[in-house]
Amino acid sequence: MANENVAFENKRQVYHYEPTIQKEEAIPKQYFAGFWIRFLAYLVDLVVIAALKGIIINPIFRVSGMGMDDSFFTFYWGMTTIIFLAYFILLTKFFGQTLGKMLFGLRVVKLDGGKLTWLTVLFREGAMRFVLKTIWPLYVVCAFTPNKQGIADFFESTSVVHTGYLELDEKWVNGAKK
Repeated sequence: MANENVAFENKRQVYHYEPTIQKEEAIPKQYFAGFWIRFLAYLVDLVVIAALKGIIINPIFRVSGMGMDDSFFTFYWGMTTIIFLAYFILLTKFFGQTLGKMLFGLRVVKLDGGKLTWLTVLFREGAMRFVLKTIWPLYVVCAFTPNKQGIADFFESTSVVHTGYLELDEKWVNGAKK
């Protein structure tokens, strides 16, 4: 009977593959930015976006006499959404951080140490930011994950880290490994 259990266990093995990360290459846990500091950086970003909206979009709509109805799928909503997404996409691609992240010393990095590509940024900051703007409680996910990753971070193997730690670590240059 004991041999049957061993045979049964051997037949029913389930393998879960996790790529090995060398200890010296893994990002230490203290590098990852937590929920509250990311939330404060996001609030700063929302203030900047509101200012951009007030400077760029609102005058155009007021002068042209178009309605500024902010309900879903109106022209005004579409323009403000384009400003919202362009802000996050462009700043994250070119600087690895938005103005809010700069203010709090945070940066978006790939967990494997590579540079952020356009596809990574477009998905993380474009598609997923649109989803998270629509279903905002999903932002809370990063408070409960081990590497403080949000929904978009899981898909793209990225995370938000403190730049002060990266600057002290000789292996990192501009948010990517040497």
